[in-house]
This record gives sequence, structure tokens and C-alpha cells, in this order.
Amino acid sequence: MARTFAVTTLLMLLTGCGLAETGTAGVAGAESAAQQAAQAKQTEDRVTQQIDAAYQQAAEQRRAAEPDAR
Repeated sequence: MARTFAVTTLLMLLTGCGLAETGTAGVAGAESAAQQAAQAKQTEDRVTQQIDAAYQQAAEQRRAAEPDAR
């Protein structure tokens, strides 16, 4: 919240010298990149959980099949 206020204040100050558009685009780009990174991390975590679940299921199936093999 404080960061957003500081950025907004800075952009208001830069409006007079024509740098506001550049600053706004930079902030929007940085926020977009941060959102993409967060989404990528969530996807990575979800895939890791799915892989772990698949390994666990395979191990359980192997254990269940062992008595049948004897």
C-alpha cells in the first residue's frame, strides 16, 4: 500500500516533465512481470504436488501388488 502511494506520488510529480507515461509503463510492466512470476510459481508448485501424488500412488500400487506376486 505504501509502495503504491509512493509510486503514485512520484508519477504525479513527474507529470510536469513528461516522464509520467514512461514511469507508468515501467510500473505496469514490473507489476505484470511480478504477477507472471507468481503464477509461474503457483503452476510449478501444483505440478510438483501432482508428481508427488503420482509417485505415492505408484508406490502404493507396488506395495499392494507384492503379496499377489508370492
